[in-house]
Amino acid sequence: MSFLSMTDLGGYRCFDFEDCQAAGGAMATRYRDNDPFPHIVLDDFLDPDLLRRVVVEFPDSRGRQFFDRAQERLKFQFRPDQCPGPSTRMLFAELNSRAFLAFLSEMTGIKGLIADPYHAGAGLHETRKGGHLGIHADFPHHGGMKVERRLNLLIYLNEDWAPEYGGALELWDRSMQRACHSILPEFGRAVIFNTDRDTFHGHPDPLSCPDTRARRSIATYYYTASATVMPALERTTDFRTRPGSDDRSDWSVKLHNLKADWIPPVLQRRWGN
Repeated sequence: MSFLSMTDLGGYRCFDFEDCQAAGGAMATRYRDNDPFPHIVLDDFLDPDLLRRVVVEFPDSRGRQFFDRAQERLKFQFRPDQCPGPSTRMLFAELNSRAFLAFLSEMTGIKGLIADPYHAGAGLHETRKGGHLGIHADFPHHGGMKVERRLNLLIYLNEDWAPEYGGALELWDRSMQRACHSILPEFGRAVIFNTDRDTFHGHPDPLSCPDTRARRSIATYYYTASATVMPALERTTDFRTRPGSDDRSDWSVKLHNLKADWIPPVLQRRWGN
């Protein structure tokens, strides 16, 4: 039985508002008390048959562009509108629904959550053998919608994923001294966590899965309206290096974020013009 059930409306499956609200409330204390920052890991999150249909519909990454730099390598992204399958599009629509936002809000305590119909950086993710995603804190604002990023949801699509394949999601402490949790990307497992300037996470070691396998996931992000005017110069994803590792810093990103932090807003607005 899945953690969240969906009602079949003659072929379209949807979340129930009251069920989602109750499920979120039941997980609230567990979510908010977790270290190193509020998060939760929920196995068997959704109906496995639905997730298997998403796997069948997963776009072919051969010949597609991917991230290829020291901080993230062999990572592919597909927005829902780039996915031809009906089950995939239906699921993303429901993950942006009022009912699912109620689940997230009750669990996290964050009111006024906003889904992203543009799926900036979200969608279906795939990382091939040898690929990785360095430890980082996510971009804090949605530039197009002018809202603040608050939550990440990841749902893994990897059946029979062996620990030796790697790809575990690491959650690091706020001072970047140690990994507090290592979460294998097993099929049907969901990870939900707050996003802030020091909620560091990633899967930093190269995947060692067979050539025929890849690390796949669903990713959606959630926002709230900002109480302040968005800066013209936005911070971007903040990659960090692990102590004692050979991780490489991205100095262009560091310089960009330094400017975003320290250039006064009035000058940023002039910059933007």
